[in-house]
Amino acid sequence: MMDWGIQNRLNRLIQKDGRALFLPVDHGYFQGPTRKLEKPGETIKPLIPYADAIMMTRGVLRNCVDPAIKKPVILRVSGGNSVVGEDLSNEGQITSITEMLRLNASAVSMSVYIGSKHEHQTLINFARLVDQCEDYGIPVMAVTAVGRELEKRTARYLALCSRIAAELGARVVKTYYCEEDFEKIVDGCPVPVVIAGGPKVDTELEVFEFVYDGLQKGAIGVNLGRNIWQHQYPVAMIRAIRGLIHENLTAKEAQQLFEQVKTGKA
Repeated sequence: MMDWGIQNRLNRLIQKDGRALFLPVDHGYFQGPTRKLEKPGETIKPLIPYADAIMMTRGVLRNCVDPAIKKPVILRVSGGNSVVGEDLSNEGQITSITEMLRLNASAVSMSVYIGSKHEHQTLINFARLVDQCEDYGIPVMAVTAVGRELEKRTARYLALCSRIAAELGARVVKTYYCEEDFEKIVDGCPVPVVIAGGPKVDTELEVFEFVYDGLQKGAIGVNLGRNIWQHQYPVAMIRAIRGLIHENLTAKEAQQLFEQVKTGKA
């Protein structure tokens, strides 16, 4: 039987329909002031009502987010790397269990870099984080990171990463969408999967199509950031993606909702 505290926190994140829309704004932990995320508090303010949870580091949470926020927080607790450093996979745990509890995290997230120079380090760090967090009823979400090697985003590789993360104790896995055989990732992973992002696309419809396809193939939702807050119409994007996740819209219906919100008709 699952621990009551773990289940209670997961129930805040994953909604009654079994689906979830997580909004990550943690990119600055290794990218610095990312475009449209220079002032994260201002970026997320109009988007929070439509997200089921927001993901960020403790620094952004403490300095940019109103403590009266009613949405649950997924705290990013891995880091120690940067885009100008030698190797993105050289991460460690950057936040203590005391701090996670103090900040009332509903879950925490950590990256694992499978197939990288620092694979072993990130996996052992992840397993130790699970040990710490399970003692206090905090679920851990694994982020299957690929660093700069975007060509790794194949179903075979992502299925390997997702399964290993689940075997080490992840309660949720965040992984990339891939067009071919995405269902093999979900089928081989015994815990819920959320989509981190997909191929680089040029139109809103293509985003809606990969989200729709991923949901049809078993993902419970998304953990999408840049496709939402770097868009010219971020509120229209998040409302359309919310429609895909919680209202079972098709990609074309999501596109119609996007156009309605964009033009002020919805």
